[in-house]
Amino acid sequence: MPGSYPDKIKALPLYDGRFDAYRLAADNSDVLFASYPAGTQIPAHTHDTDNYGVITKGELILTINGETQRVGVGQWYSVPAQVEHAARFEVETDEIEFWFRRSDDDTVPR
Repeated sequence: MPGSYPDKIKALPLYDGRFDAYRLAADNSDVLFASYPAGTQIPAHTHDTDNYGVITKGELILTINGETQRVGVGQWYSVPAQVEHAARFEVETDEIEFWFRRSDDDTVPR
C-alpha cells in the first residue's frame, strides 16, 4: 500500500473500504492512515460517523453541501455524520482520519 507512514503504522490491519488505509480501531472510533493516488475521486456519500482529518501530504479537495474547499498539508477538516460530501485528490495525498461513532445522546457540532 502507498503512503509515507512509519513501520508501526504499516503493521496495522488494512481498512476494507473504498480507499487504501491502515486502520487502528478503538471503542466507538477508528483512526485511518489513508493514501490516495493522484486522480482519485470519491463520489458524494454520507456515513454514520463524525469525521475529522488532517492532511500530511498533498491536498484534499472536499465538497460539502455544494461548497468546495481545498485542504492542504497541516490543515484539518471535519464532516459531521449524515452530511453529504465528496472528495477528490489531484495529487498523491496522505491523511490521518478520525471516525467517531455517535451515541443516541450526541448532537452535530456547530
